[in-house]
Amino acid sequence: MTDRVHITDLHVRCVIGANDWERKVQQDVLINIELRTDVRQAAASDDLADAVDYRSLTKKVIAMVESSGYHLVEALAGAIAALCLDDQRVRSAVVRVEKPGALRFAKTVGVEIERARDD
Repeated sequence: MTDRVHITDLHVRCVIGANDWERKVQQDVLINIELRTDVRQAAASDDLADAVDYRSLTKKVIAMVESSGYHLVEALAGAIAALCLDDQRVRSAVVRVEKPGALRFAKTVGVEIERARDD
């Protein structure tokens, strides 16, 4: 059995892109994270120590993304997934990073990856 914790529509600004102008300005990215874990112990104890601390994780993700300077959304998604897997309770993470307005006539463009502890 795998339970899921969702962090949905995290809006962060960062330098991202390969074009010269993209290296000079911060742009919006939209991040969605699904953490696959087992929440039974936390549900039984009602103790944060037994749970994935998704508030703390979200703060780490925001800090990392804001200070990053990746060229590709693929690289940013990979870095976010690695950060999620730092918590030993997270078995795998599905990370979707979208860059609104990156393509003309498209609301957004994005990449979704899944990384597991045993990858």
